[in-house]
Amino acid sequence: MKLAFHHETHYRYDTAASYAIQSLRLTPSVFPGQRVVNWKVSVSEGGPVSEFRDGFGNLVSLVTVDHPHTELTIIAAGDVETEDRHGVVADAADRAPAAVFLRSTPTTLADAAIQQLAGEIEGGDPIDRLHRLSELIRDRIDYEVGTSDSKTTAAAALSAGRGVCQDHAHVFIAASRWLGIPARYVTGYLVDGAADGDIQAEAHHAWAEAHVDGFGWLGFDVANRNCPTDHYVRLACGLDAAGAAPIRGIRRGGETETLRVRVAVGAGNVGGGQQ
Repeated sequence: MKLAFHHETHYRYDTAASYAIQSLRLTPSVFPGQRVVNWKVSVSEGGPVSEFRDGFGNLVSLVTVDHPHTELTIIAAGDVETEDRHGVVADAADRAPAAVFLRSTPTTLADAAIQQLAGEIEGGDPIDRLHRLSELIRDRIDYEVGTSDSKTTAAAALSAGRGVCQDHAHVFIAASRWLGIPARYVTGYLVDGAADGDIQAEAHHAWAEAHVDGFGWLGFDVANRNCPTDHYVRLACGLDAAGAAPIRGIRRGGETETLRVRVAVGAGNVGGGQQ
């Protein structure tokens, strides 16, 4: 499937910010099943955009704005071709060995409840176990927008029984790591309606990938009870949501921030990216 994206993030401040620096993980990764035809990340204030690969292999655009500004617009746009590989992610630009993703973070610590949940899927083929884990987590955590935030831990989400895709992914990752299975957090887009031409995409979606010995990395979208297909566009991965966040940064000044995000996606060349 060929998809064209125009992803716009707009910040407005009541008072001028004197300085801002942003690290942007907004460029899709490349691997069999996902090909970037063209892509460009740009910033309205004209600050320099440099690129580097982080420790996990994600392409990061680093933007610095060192003059007063009350607005900042970040645009990521281009065309991506996807193919359904049933969630398998092979030959990506991985820099860290799989064992790195056994490391817990504050949001992915496995408390007693997560350990107990993980214990319910012991035994059997490892891929089958991971599928059962995904289903079990989705059964225990209802999808409800507004019931969690960026600081919600896996333990808190499971205890509440409510959350969003971030929470489903964090619980899956925490449980997998407890079982000795490396797991990582993934950000990207989920595209709906591609078959009938009425295409829409979530501004950001999140899922998890687990590493199975002798097989490799396999994606699990716990929130939607499936493995990623050609309707998914993978951006970046990390130990948790904070590490894989599409946009992270700091600024001086700029009180009372207002944020607006818009994602346009279609089958034609609406992206405006460049090779």
